[in-house]
Amino acid sequence: MKPLPNEIVLRPRFQLDVPTSKEVVLSKFEQTKEAPFLIKRLDEHVFIKFNQKEHHFWSPQLHLEIDEIDMDNCRLHGVFGPNPTLWTFFMFIHFIIATLFIIVGIWAYASSSLNKAYHIQLGIMALLVAIWFVLYFAGRSGKKKGKPQMHQLHDFMQNVLTA
Repeated sequence: MKPLPNEIVLRPRFQLDVPTSKEVVLSKFEQTKEAPFLIKRLDEHVFIKFNQKEHHFWSPQLHLEIDEIDMDNCRLHGVFGPNPTLWTFFMFIHFIIATLFIIVGIWAYASSSLNKAYHIQLGIMALLVAIWFVLYFAGRSGKKKGKPQMHQLHDFMQNVLTA
C-alpha cells in the first residue's frame, strides 16, 4: 500500500491486498478494543471512529470494506470521510445557497428586464457568494483539524492488520 500523501484529499480512498482470509480480518477488527476508537461491523463493512472523549466537530471516520479474493486472501477497500451528519449538513447548506443564488439571479434579471432597480438583488447575490467562501474556508479549516486523527485511524488500521 502506498503511504498517505502529505496533502490529504477530500474523502481519500485506498485499496490493500491482505494475505489473510476475510473472516480473520473481520474478526480482528471486531475483537479489537483500543481507546479512543469505536469499531462497528455490518456484514463486510467496518466503521472506525473516535469515542466521545476524543471526538470533535471535524473528526473523520474510516470505512473499510473487506472483499474475499480466495480462501486465504482478501482485498480491503478504505475510505476516509467526515462524519456523515456533518457531510450532509454541509451539502444541504451549499444546496440552499446555490438555490437562493439562482432565485435572486432570476429576480435581478426580471427587475432589469422591467427597467426597475436591481441593486438589492446584486447585493444579495454578492452576500451569498461571500457566505459560500466562508463555508469553503471553514471546510478547509476543518480538514486541517481532522488530518491528525485521519493519520491515527490509518495507523490503528495498520496495527490491527499486522497484529
